[in-house]
Amino acid sequence: MVLEFIVVIAVIFLAWLVWQLMRAKHFTKFRRQIAQELKPKVIASIIEEMAETRSQQLPNNSVHQEATITYWTASTGRILQAALMREIVTEQWLKDTGNLRNCQHLFHIERDLLHR
Repeated sequence: MVLEFIVVIAVIFLAWLVWQLMRAKHFTKFRRQIAQELKPKVIASIIEEMAETRSQQLPNNSVHQEATITYWTASTGRILQAALMREIVTEQWLKDTGNLRNCQHLFHIERDLLHR
């Protein structure tokens, strides 16, 4: 009886570990997707926005563009934050792709790196 109980607990624990591994793989895939798909779109949006707002007070030259791009692409959380702010992706897209929870988790673990 005790041995059967231990085996059941071990199987449940093993199933939980497999579930955690699957969730971790999905989160890693989400981070990779941000870096590969959203980062170039965010960079293009930044360059376009800075070109449109160029003026005497805001020269937005290549140094300014490079600094802005470096700032917004410093972490995957900031890339996603910039994509949401610039409406490259929406909350609905996150829900449709099943990444809303991953987004929340990413913002939580990178909260010290996000734009305030």
